[in-house]
Amino acid sequence: MKDILSAPFMVEMIRTTTNMYAHGWDERNGGNISMLLDEAEVKEYLDIDTVLRSISTGFSAPELEGRYFLVTGTGKYFKNVQYAPDVNLGLVRLSHGGRTAKVLWGFSDGGRFTSEFPAHMMSHVVRLRVDPANRVIMHCHPTNLLAMTYVYDLNERAFTRTLWQMCTECIVVFPDGVNVLPWMLCGTNEIGEATAEKMKTSRLVVWAQHGIYGAGKDLDETFGLIETAEKAAEIYMKIAHLPRVNTITDEQMHLLEKRFDVKARDGYLD
Repeated sequence: MKDILSAPFMVEMIRTTTNMYAHGWDERNGGNISMLLDEAEVKEYLDIDTVLRSISTGFSAPELEGRYFLVTGTGKYFKNVQYAPDVNLGLVRLSHGGRTAKVLWGFSDGGRFTSEFPAHMMSHVVRLRVDPANRVIMHCHPTNLLAMTYVYDLNERAFTRTLWQMCTECIVVFPDGVNVLPWMLCGTNEIGEATAEKMKTSRLVVWAQHGIYGAGKDLDETFGLIETAEKAAEIYMKIAHLPRVNTITDEQMHLLEKRFDVKARDGYLD
């Protein structure tokens, strides 16, 4: 059996968590990632019949019965993943209608999955319905998006349009826009349910005064999605106090739709 640390999904997870920490998005133990894996790729590296232990998830997700996830651990620092992946990451299989996570690898210090695991799984359920290729849920605390939620209207259309106007590529990268939740208590099923509801219409969900959730087909796409929105927020925060002399107009964004064969969210452009 192959060494799991050489698995492409493991290598990319380690690279991504390291990069996210370097970007300043995941201070201390902030942030979490979950990635859906196929049984066939897991079987190349693990005996799937060997269960190390079982953990109650505290929620139900029948749609994810038998599905495998590589997920970051609770209380773990992204900066340490590269040095001790078996401590800071875990590979689990959901059973009993999603109410149990069977640990097949990792969390070797007795730890468990992120406290945001319910929010991740609820978002996975929704995104798989929207697009079966969406296999990654990523949560982090990008500085400028977080700052923007303190000084800007949380209206989703307004928030999205401003980000689109900051950088030409934005409407191309996230034409479905950005959804926004007001401050809610984190680590609860309630915020998980609210986030999943927002994931029905956008791959990006901002948690006001907290951070952002992103969904995508792989780690690269999801990272890039958040990175693009964060860059736009950074530009906004640099110029918000200045008179805006120029901007990207709706007419120009319609040109971008045609050029890159994307469709902006209905009602978001004039």
